[in-house]
This record gives sequence, structure tokens and C-alpha cells, in this order.
Amino acid sequence: MTDQIQTELAGGVLTVTLARPEKKNAITQAMYAALAEATQRARTDDAVRVLMFRSEGDSFSAGNDIADFIAIGSQGGGQVIDAPVFHFLRALADLDKPAVAAVRGRAVGIGLTLLLHCDMVVVAEDALLSAPFINLALAPEAASSMLLPAVVGHQRAFEIFALGEPIDGRTAMAWGLANRAVPADQVDAVAADLAGRLAARAPNSIRKTKRLMRDAEHLWALMLREGEAFGSQMSSPEAMEAFMAFSQKRAPDFSKAG
Repeated sequence: MTDQIQTELAGGVLTVTLARPEKKNAITQAMYAALAEATQRARTDDAVRVLMFRSEGDSFSAGNDIADFIAIGSQGGGQVIDAPVFHFLRALADLDKPAVAAVRGRAVGIGLTLLLHCDMVVVAEDALLSAPFINLALAPEAASSMLLPAVVGHQRAFEIFALGEPIDGRTAMAWGLANRAVPADQVDAVAADLAGRLAARAPNSIRKTKRLMRDAEHLWALMLREGEAFGSQMSSPEAMEAFMAFSQKRAPDFSKAG
């Protein structure tokens, strides 16, 4: 397991920490493999009652590592569903134990869509959540094309996807994306308290409740459909333009796209 993903089990809570602060916790394929392993462990290990995601540094996650994007895109879209990110997404879809997230700073792309698979979310009041898939000429992932509209409504979800502009932590709570919005220096403590309280609840009752609230096979089927759209976009000329523009710190030019 890469040291950029750290795990600790205590009091029935498996804490998974994104530990690449120098890159704003941008997630590489090696990190996705480690996240998949940790999430699968949370589901199958009886010692784990709750899974909690947190981060080091000033950002929850800057999203996917752009270098990985470019590398996978150059191999062709068919490679995407075989990538470690999809192992992680499958593990998230199958997870029937409570998941908690502690979010400070930026939560971009998967940093936001991961929260849709968490049962309790604590955000910093000044956190900034965004899903700029269309800004990168991509498509939504992690079943977010269904889950985000279900939480915030179609119009708000479409704006988040289409314009890619961030919402702050207070707005995230008001829109139903978070349970608590607190000062940044309280996020980890509040999330840990909630995780501990969940771990003390009847475990089989919680698992059955979560299974009733989620359809894992439907989520996975949608993730595969999204993966096809995402993969075809990754190898598209407009995505290559978006990636290059990102690397060159300029606005992409989609005027010739059609």
C-alpha cells in the first residue's frame, strides 16, 4: 500500500487518510488501489464498524492526478474501466457499513463525488467543493450523475457539473451534501466523534439499514455507464486540449470542438 494512503483502526473506526499534501492530495492510480483495498477491508473485516476518510494538509483532495489522466487517455478509453479507480468505485458501491468524511479546503472531482457515498459528512465552513468535469471535457463519475441530483436537485447539480464553480461548506450543508459545517480546526474532531458514535450502534442493524437505503448493483451499473462516457471523453481531442490547457495554466479553447 502506498504511503500516500494511510490507515489506522481504533475503536472500530478504520480511518483512511489521504497523505499527499504537497500535491493537494491529488489521487494517483496507486492511491486508488490503496483506497480500494482499504474500502474492501472495511466491508469484510468484522473489527471495522465504520470507515472514515480524512486528509493531511489544507485540502481534502484536488481530484484526479492530471498526469494519470493524460497517461490513461493516451492508451484509449477502453482502459479506464480496468483502472484502479474503478476497483475503488466498486468497493464504494458495495460498502454496507457507515462511511464518514472529514473535509477541509478543496474537494474537487472525486473529492466531492466520494462524499455522495458517505453517510455522514463534516465540512469546514470555508471548504470549497467542486466537480469541474466539463471544464476538463470529461463526464461525471462515481454514480454522481444520479446521486448528486438526488441530493441537491437537477438544476443545482447541473450547475455544479456544467460550470464547475465551487460551493462553500455552509452551502454544502444547506443543500444536503453535509451533516455539519464547522470551523476548519474542528472538522477532524467532529467527524471522529460521529464515527465513534456510529461504531457504538448495533452493527448488523446499521448494515441492513444502509443496504435498504442503497442499491449496490444499480450504483455499479451506472458507474460502468459513466465509465464508458468518461473513457470516450478522455481520449477525445477536446479532453486533450483541456489537459494541455490545465498544464499550461491557460483557458481551454473549445471553439473548434463539435
